[in-house]
Amino acid sequence: MKNIFAALLLLAGFLCSGTAAAIDPIDYQSPAEEQRFKDLAAELRCVMCQNQSIADSNAPIAHDLRMEVLRLMREGRNDEEIKQYLVERYTDFVLYEPPMRGGNWLLWIGPFVLLLIGGIAVAAVIRTKNKQPDAAGNGAAGEEW
Repeated sequence: MKNIFAALLLLAGFLCSGTAAAIDPIDYQSPAEEQRFKDLAAELRCVMCQNQSIADSNAPIAHDLRMEVLRLMREGRNDEEIKQYLVERYTDFVLYEPPMRGGNWLLWIGPFVLLLIGGIAVAAVIRTKNKQPDAAGNGAAGEEW
């Protein structure tokens, strides 16, 4: 029984050590740099994971992107220059809030257009139902004679 427990404990240790090594700690030069890095990393999407920011992702490309962002910050680039650099390499997909331009205008306006079309369809169905005679043939539904 002791051997099984020891083997399970050893296995758990190996599994945990792999995850702990996956995220390398970053030595920040100042608390301001740390806050700026965290804010910027939260605004950038992992190009592999798609639904995670580079701050949250454990994918190797997210790690590379975090290091690239830190390098660009330390070179003196501002947030917009860093975002532009990443957009040039990975397109607007790397941004959680891409600007409205060119081919993505439909993504920004599309939900509102669909909502408007749905509202018009519901109104048309309601009007049609109100104009149909009821089962007894007494005129429009809801009318009293």
